[in-house]
Parts: sequence; C-alpha cells; structure tokens
Amino acid sequence: MVNSSERLIKLEEKISGQSDVCSSGGPVFDFPESMKKGFVNFGIGLIVCHTGKFDFNLSDEQYSAKKGETVFIHEGSFFRITGQSENLEVSIIIYKVAPIRDVLGNMVYSVHLYSQMSPETHCVWNTGDEDDVAGYISLIGTEQPQQDDFFPVYEKRLLLLSLTYRLCSVFQKKFLSGNSVGARRTEIFLRLIQLIDRYFMSERGVEFYADKLFLSPKYLSGVSKTVCGYTVQELVFKAIIRKSMAMLDSTNKTIQEISDDFNFPNPSSFGTFFKKQVGMSPQKYRDRKG
Repeated sequence: MVNSSERLIKLEEKISGQSDVCSSGGPVFDFPESMKKGFVNFGIGLIVCHTGKFDFNLSDEQYSAKKGETVFIHEGSFFRITGQSENLEVSIIIYKVAPIRDVLGNMVYSVHLYSQMSPETHCVWNTGDEDDVAGYISLIGTEQPQQDDFFPVYEKRLLLLSLTYRLCSVFQKKFLSGNSVGARRTEIFLRLIQLIDRYFMSERGVEFYADKLFLSPKYLSGVSKTVCGYTVQELVFKAIIRKSMAMLDSTNKTIQEISDDFNFPNPSSFGTFFKKQVGMSPQKYRDRKG
C-alpha cells in the first residue's frame, strides 16, 4: 500500500511533467511543491478539502477553502497555495480532456466548455458531491498503466469519463439554480446541446434546432454565443469533427462511408469541410500516425 507521503511525491512528479493525469490517489496531508510555488494549470483541476483549510491565489485573486468544499481550477489559470492549516487533508487531481475527447458526448463536452468560460462560475463551493469526487480520485490512483495493457487503460479512461460526467452534473445543477436571466439562457443552452447530441449526424442548420426549441434562429444563436462563445452552427461543426476524428482513428470505415454517415452529398464535400475545420484532409488525418 502506497502511503500519503509517497503519493505526494508521485503527484509532484506528474504535475512537474504535465502528465495527462495527475492524481493524489487518495487524501494527502500537504500540497506538492509545484502548487506552493505556483503553476499554470494545464487541465481540469480539482481539490477536495476533507479537513482543515487553505488559502490560494487563482489568477491574481485570493481565495480560501475549508472542510467540505471543492476548489475548481480552470485550465490556463495561474494557481498558487498561499497558506494552509496544520490539520489539512485534501484529495487532488488535474487531468487533460484530450485523451478522453473521443468518448465524451457533446453534452458533456459543452457543459465542460461552459464551466471553463463562464464568468459566473465560482471556483470554491460545497457541491454536496465531495465524497464521490474524492472516491473517483482514489480509484484513479497515482500510476498510469502502459498503453499496451488494454484493460487497465480502458478502466482508467472510464473512471476519468465517469468523473467528468459527475462534474458536469454538478455544474448543471449550479448553472440552473435560481430564476435569473443567466439561468434561463443556460437552460436553453443545455437543451440545445441535448438536441445537437441527438441530431448532429444529419442536421446542421440553425433553423432545425430553433424550431425544436420554439425559438427564432437569431435568438437561439445569440443565446449560444453569449453562453459559450460559439454559434449554434459552430457547435454542430465541432460535434461533427469530434465524431469524424474518432471514426477515422478507431474504425475501418472508408471516407465514403463516413461521409454518408454524416449525410454529406459526396466524399469531396466532406473532405472540403473536414480540411477547413482541421487543416488537413480526412485521409491525411487518418495516416498521420504512420
């Protein structure tokens, strides 16, 4: 059994090397040196405080967290621990979304996107899910399996996926609380994402989604742009690209078959669309790994 001190050392090594997954693997009684010195966060960052309290600087703002609270560290933000109590006990994880992007649904991806971009998102709060989130951190552990070790690799990916879904559920409850204009916009946005998740393979027009929501295309596009920074069509295009990349990477389907799946008139149209979004043709994307 790896003890707390050993897990803390492993966590420091992972953060310093910006590994895909940096997990404390359970409660620890101190912070790694990288967090004390300060670093720019490179993934989804979470700290669950079990006992005690700590102070930290996040993007030039000072905050505190105590027992029963979770700290959410946005990707790209500067984070530094500035003080902590002697009885501190925390669980920590930082992980990158890219390695599990192909299995994330559009709903999950977009709620994550909104949580990263929304100025209304607070970085410290009591979610009510602290024990479950800490449980995921413990299960994810400190070590990453070898890529050729099939079952442990997929078990780890599923744990990260489950944690991401739980976080999105937390964010959804947070965003929909209250009767503000912002909550109404968020409700419309989440319903839009659910529709995109269901229909993006065949429907790319704003009018289709606006009709489903009994809204004008102009109003719906305005809501989408305000909430997440992207138009409805851009969200649909991102969904198509994520799915088509996954199909090119993990299936033996031909370009023709993938084009048909997305309801493009011909492979040439799909190829032009893909190259405009990704910067290379579907075939070059498939061949990039040799």
